[in-house]
Amino acid sequence: MRHLPASDEHEKLLVGLGTNDDGGVYQLKEDLAIVQSIDYFTPICDDPYMFGQIAAANALSDIYAMGGTPITVLNIVGYPIKKASPEVLAGILRGGADKAAEAGAVIAGGHSIDDKEPKYGMSCTGTVHPDRIFKNVGAKPGHVLVLTKPLGGGIISTAIKRKQAADSEIDENMAVMAELNKTAAETLEGFHPSAVTDVTGFGLLGHAYEMTGGEVTFHIDYETVPVLAGAKKHAENGIAAGGAKDNRAYLADFVDYHPSLSESDELILCDTITSGGLLISLPADEADAYIEAYNSKSPFQAQIIGSVTEKSAAPITVNHNK
Repeated sequence: MRHLPASDEHEKLLVGLGTNDDGGVYQLKEDLAIVQSIDYFTPICDDPYMFGQIAAANALSDIYAMGGTPITVLNIVGYPIKKASPEVLAGILRGGADKAAEAGAVIAGGHSIDDKEPKYGMSCTGTVHPDRIFKNVGAKPGHVLVLTKPLGGGIISTAIKRKQAADSEIDENMAVMAELNKTAAETLEGFHPSAVTDVTGFGLLGHAYEMTGGEVTFHIDYETVPVLAGAKKHAENGIAAGGAKDNRAYLADFVDYHPSLSESDELILCDTITSGGLLISLPADEADAYIEAYNSKSPFQAQIIGSVTEKSAAPITVNHNK
């Protein structure tokens, strides 16, 4: 990354590489900017249609995390067309198309290559008012932290690969990953978040660490963090994605865990997630109203999971009151 030009110095690039944000934002007019992001990955489930939905929801999530409204998407496809069925690829594309339509975005084209392993995702473009951009830094002391989807998706996905997941666990995990962050983002209209990101590959604590920006401290209350059914059990049985272990190792010097928390608890907090929820720093006097509004429209229940204070010794502390 250090070999890339310092694009943040461009006057119209409102958000670039500087803070590792969820998307780039470029100003077109005084009252209009575009948000751009891209994401794709290998199949996360056996159902082509569901994989397409999840990949699309995951890619579109970055637009929502920046406060944007998706308008166009481009498909990105890698596929072993001479070895795998074209019907499978059709199912993947159909899933992505349906999810893009749900977001109100138009598929404007795409690109494909012959690849040994299937890959699918989207390059997404959205619009946003320059004064209404959500950034992943800027969390203010006195604000609280709200999470809109449960953790544990990476652990459940690993359990699926090892044929250890129950059908109910699989169904719930698929539903979480395929759910757009549209409701979570749109419900923020009228509220005043100081920082927003989506929880994905770096896990809750990895993305929370980015949000602190080295300027504040996050205090996470472990018992309030929503977690998918079965994730704790699987983690205790040694089932966790390699990325969760890597995240935990990387964050070791930046997180002060309560001594009662186990390794499995820490892995849940560091779990690599596909298409996770939004993590929002919100004024304390607005949080209950936001949660009530979001929960009335979403199949998932947002919760306050912590608070923001002035910077202290550790960027993140994890409390455990049980």
